[in-house]
Amino acid sequence: MNKRIQILSILFLGFSSVAFSQIKEEKLILNKKREPEVKKIEKKKTSVVTEKNYPPEEKSANPVKYTITDVPAVSDFKTSTIQGQDVTPKFDGTAQNNYFQLGMGNYGKILADANISTTLENKLEVGADVHVLSTNGLKKVYPWDSKQSSATLGAFLNSYGEKGKINVNAEYGLNNYNYYGIYAVNPSAGVDLQQKVNQFKVNGYYDFYSNEILNDVRVKSSFLSDHFDAKENQASILANLSKHAVKLSDNGIVMNADLGVGLETVKTDFAIRDKNSATFFNASLAPKVTFAKGESYLMLGSSFNFLNARNSNLILAEELKNNKTYWFPQAEFQVAASKEFKFYGGVDGGLKLNTYAELLQENPFLVSDQMLRPTETQYHFYAGLRGDIDETFKYDVSAGFGKMKNIMFFKGNNLFSNEFTLDRPGYDFANTFSAIYDDGNVSDIKGSLQYFPLENLVLDADVRFLKYDLKNYENIYNVPLVTGSIGAKYTMFEKKMSLGFKGIFATDRTTNSYMLEGVGSPSMVFQSTEDTNDKVGGYADLNLSAEYKIHKNFSIFALGNNLLSSKYQTYKGYKVLGAQVVGGIKITF
Repeated sequence: MNKRIQILSILFLGFSSVAFSQIKEEKLILNKKREPEVKKIEKKKTSVVTEKNYPPEEKSANPVKYTITDVPAVSDFKTSTIQGQDVTPKFDGTAQNNYFQLGMGNYGKILADANISTTLENKLEVGADVHVLSTNGLKKVYPWDSKQSSATLGAFLNSYGEKGKINVNAEYGLNNYNYYGIYAVNPSAGVDLQQKVNQFKVNGYYDFYSNEILNDVRVKSSFLSDHFDAKENQASILANLSKHAVKLSDNGIVMNADLGVGLETVKTDFAIRDKNSATFFNASLAPKVTFAKGESYLMLGSSFNFLNARNSNLILAEELKNNKTYWFPQAEFQVAASKEFKFYGGVDGGLKLNTYAELLQENPFLVSDQMLRPTETQYHFYAGLRGDIDETFKYDVSAGFGKMKNIMFFKGNNLFSNEFTLDRPGYDFANTFSAIYDDGNVSDIKGSLQYFPLENLVLDADVRFLKYDLKNYENIYNVPLVTGSIGAKYTMFEKKMSLGFKGIFATDRTTNSYMLEGVGSPSMVFQSTEDTNDKVGGYADLNLSAEYKIHKNFSIFALGNNLLSSKYQTYKGYKVLGAQVVGGIKITF
C-alpha cells in the first residue's frame, strides 16, 4: 500500500508541473532558526503557558541561531522577477552548518552559497555565510540593460549561558539592478538605468530560559544607502516582561501576564527630486493578561503608541510635525472542543512605520524620493477555525474585517520632466513607482493546510482573499484580490534524494499607466494621458527542485523555475525571466 502511495506522490509532483508557471527564486535558508517579522499575515500570539525547554546542555547539542529578518507572508517563494531573489534546492531538514554550493544556468545565472561555523570554548559558536546571485536579464526582450546581481555577507555569534542564550549577527547586503520596465517610450539601448542599494544590519537577541519577569530582549539596527544618495538609519529595542503559569484554581486555570516595551527610531533623507525627509520616533507599550485552561484561553490587552513624526521637502512651506498618542485593542479567545476543532477570534490593531528599506523589499522599482507615513490599523476583527486531525492533517481558516488609515500602496509615476528628450535620468521614463496612502476598510479571508500522508511526503497549500474599500481611490493599485500557493516535499532512497515542488498564483491587479506622445512645434514636449484602470495580468507560477546526495559530503542539485516560460509582469513594464534551469554541486564538511 505504501508503495502505491509513493508512486501516486511522484505522479502528483509530475502533474503539478503542467498546472503552474514560474516562480521567483527563493532565498537560501541557512540552517539557523530565524525569528521572523511577519508583514502581511500577522502571527496571533498569546501568552498561553508554553514550555521553553532551554536547558543549556540540549542547546549545545543542537544549537539554534536566531536572527531578525523579513519573511514573505504567503510562503518562502516569490515570483521570478529579474532582480534575482535567492535560489536554493534545499528541501531536506537535515542540519548542515558547513557547506559550499555553486550553480550555473541559463540567462547567465550564477549562484554561490557558503556557510561555515565552529564552536569555541565556553560553548561560544561563531560563523559566517555568503550568498551571491547574478543574471544577465532579458537580453532578447529589452534592448536596454536588465541584468542584476545581489550579494549577502553575514557573520554571527551564539553563546549559551546558564540563564539564557544570546545571538549577535551582522549582515551586509548589496542589490545592483536596473529600472528596465520601460513601456511608454523607446529610449536608446545605451541608456543608464542603474539603481544600487546597500544595506548593513546589526541585530542582537537575548532569550532567557524561563518566563520569569524578563523574558527576552531584541535590538535591531539598519543603515541603508542607494545609487542616488538616499540615506536611512533605523534602530529599535524591544523587551518582553512576563510572569507565566500563575495558578488560579485547582481545576487547571492559570494566568499569564505579559508586558511588551519598545522603542523605534527611523531617519530617512532623499537627495533627488523633492528631497523628501522623514524622522520617526515611536514608543510602544503592550500589556496583556491571559486566562488559560488546557488549550482554551482568553487574552485581554491593549497597546499604546506615542509617535513623534516630522516630514519635510522642497515643496512644503515648513516642516510638518505630528505628536500623537494611539490606543489599539488587543483581545483573543480560543475554545478548544478537541484537537481537531478549535474555534478562535479576536480584535487587534497597531501602528506600522513604513521605511524605505521595507518598501524596497515589496517593490524595488521605487524612485529614490518617497513621502513616508505610518500606517494605522485602528481595529481588525477576525474569527476562524483550526485543528490537527490525527497529526496527519492540519488546517487554519479565518476571516476578518478592519478599518485603517494611511493604507500604503504603489502608484506608477509619470515623466518627471515633459521636455522632449531621451537624455534623462534612468528613473524618468515613466518606469518607477511611488508610495501613496489612503484611508479605508479591508476584508480578508485566508486558509492554510498541511497534509502528511507519508513519513517522507509533506503537502501544503494556502490561499488569501484581500479586498480594500478606499476613501479616495476607486481601486487599490498593484494588490491582487486573491493569492495562494500549493507545494510538496518528498524524499526517497533513504533521504539521499529530495524532491520539491511549489506553485503560486495571483489574480489580476489594477494599476495606473501612461501613454506618451510628443506634441508642439518647433519646441516639442511630451504629452501624457493616464489610464487609472489598467490591468497587470494574473499568473500561475511553478518551481521544481531536486537534490541527490552522491556521498555524505557531496551532492548535486537541479532547479527549474518558470517551467512554462510565462513572461508575465510583476509591475507594469517589468517582465519576469522565462524558463530557468540551474544545476550545480554542493560540498559539505
